[in-house]
Amino acid sequence: MSAFTGRRVLVAGAGISGVAAAEVLLAHGALVTVTDDDPARLAGLPAGTEAATGGIPEGTALIVTSPGRRPGHPLVAQAAERGIELVGEPELAWRIGAAAAEPPAWLVVTGTNGKTTTTGMLAAILQAAGLDAVACGNIGDPVISAVAEGHRVLAVELSSFQLHWSPSVRPVAGCVLNVAQDHLDWHGGMDAYAAAKARALTGDVAVAVVDDVAAAGLLAAAPAPRRVEVTLGEPGPGQLGVAGGTLCDRAFAEAPVPLVDADQVTPGGAPGLADALAAAALARAYGVGAEAVAAGLAGFRPGPHRAETVGTVGGVRYVDDSKATNPHAADASLSAQEGSRVVWIAGGLLKGASVAELIARRAPALAGVVVIGIDRVEIVGALARHAPHVPVAEVGTGEDDPMTTAVRRAAALARPGDVVLLAPAAASMDQFRDYAHRGDAFRAAVRALATPGPAGTRG
Repeated sequence: MSAFTGRRVLVAGAGISGVAAAEVLLAHGALVTVTDDDPARLAGLPAGTEAATGGIPEGTALIVTSPGRRPGHPLVAQAAERGIELVGEPELAWRIGAAAAEPPAWLVVTGTNGKTTTTGMLAAILQAAGLDAVACGNIGDPVISAVAEGHRVLAVELSSFQLHWSPSVRPVAGCVLNVAQDHLDWHGGMDAYAAAKARALTGDVAVAVVDDVAAAGLLAAAPAPRRVEVTLGEPGPGQLGVAGGTLCDRAFAEAPVPLVDADQVTPGGAPGLADALAAAALARAYGVGAEAVAAGLAGFRPGPHRAETVGTVGGVRYVDDSKATNPHAADASLSAQEGSRVVWIAGGLLKGASVAELIARRAPALAGVVVIGIDRVEIVGALARHAPHVPVAEVGTGEDDPMTTAVRRAAALARPGDVVLLAPAAASMDQFRDYAHRGDAFRAAVRALATPGPAGTRG
């Protein structure tokens, strides 16, 4: 008998995680109803579920919400009025896993940027150690699917949304990489956003990249009985860091333990090394040896749309970092091009974040900026104030093929030796399905640029 047997559960959201939650709840004997703000998504639900297009069905004992549902959504208010508990899919996964004879170990990664890379690195390390480990959450399968499949160790990427709706999760080890302005429209401000991130630090071991002031503050306040610091400097006791070009551990051993040479880590640069150290810290917290850390990190390669060179045309290198969906990520992306003149393609949905500080800091390296997306006014205004010398081209939201237009205008501003960098500092959903669609459009536009003849502007 499961704790969910015979209970009526409403799954609010028929996306990937919602459908996965419904399937697992059915397997546990729950009476499952699924609703969605878009009724068209209710077609093709798992057999045994019911579709609901109204409010909360009578007799509902629990609601499992999609991560993007805001605290101010009418369904959330209705649940509170009726005294019905509302949780996210990772919280459901935690409860089901905790009730198992052998609960899985959770190693949680969060932060404004670098989550997916760090989680991928962590999974690679765990697998190199011969463990039954999988990356899940915001990367790979939903957490509920990984739990249902019986994996022993979970490398879990969790967003601030997911953490907000997961009050009980207590990982073996959890990490906050960084905290910068993002999703402020959803959380209502930085304090609430940071508080959601801090939930990753409530387990046995808390890890944070202390070079980031906000992350260091969350670590200092964390209730975890053990706190581990990550730094790009030489590590002291209780830290992982870099010494003599080698990533080292001084937190889980009395003497410094070399892990891997920095030049073997991909992606390189400060953000990539910080991610690698964080992944190593989580793995070491679980007892993984230095050899597996070295093997996992040396063999890891990031996914697409993360500072990926997609072509060189006319001596200009084109870099797709569409995953840079907020100013903090774009800042790291621009810093990685240090030494090159950059034509920057930026814009989209800013989600309440400011780009003024980013533009003021990076203005000296900019050879030009092409601004796309719905929040162009904010970006163009910040450029006028903080980088008045930089040429700016706008691409209106009415363009049939905005990325092709943006790439052609960027090419016109660039000269041989420059980099055209797509690092939008904004979300993509105003013009594209997601960041991957935006990155794919960039790659296609670069290929068209390189095509001789009428389809391209350069040979």
